Amino acid sequence: MSNDESIIQPFGSLVASRLGLSEQVRHKSVAALNRLLAHTMAMRDLYKKAHWQTSGATFYELHLLFDKHYGEQVELMDSLAERVQTLGGVTLALAQDVVEETRIARAPRGRESVPAQLRRLVEAHETILGEAGDDGSNDLIVSEVIRTNELQSWFIGQHLMARGEKL
Repeated sequence: MSNDESIIQPFGSLVASRLGLSEQVRHKSVAALNRLLAHTMAMRDLYKKAHWQTSGATFYELHLLFDKHYGEQVELMDSLAERVQTLGGVTLALAQDVVEETRIARAPRGRESVPAQLRRLVEAHETILGEAGDDGSNDLIVSEVIRTNELQSWFIGQHLMARGEKL
């Protein structure tokens, strides 16, 4: 069996999905999520490299921190990949795909100093965060400000209605 015959869904295509989202929206989201997945996979690898190669007076603390962050990046990868699949897309999964898609700079093969490791990790995080825009503020607004105000408004409205008042 040739490779082409074994492929059940080509990369870049979508299968039907009943999520209430148009195909155009799903295509756009899948592309953005796959780019973020590639960045996250690169980030995971930077953390594992730092975990293995850190040294110096703060070795133990950094060794544990880098491994913790590595595990959290792995969890993020799984969430991103599952969302791509939920949207009907195909996830990136191989190292070559990551290299082609990510803008995170590749670390040298040699061991870097601790400050260089930390700078590289911060720069990689900035790449990911910069790509998302200010979604942190958007999340805060939606999950806290909007939800709180909706709930408070509903409670106040219920009191008005209970008193026979109009909203």
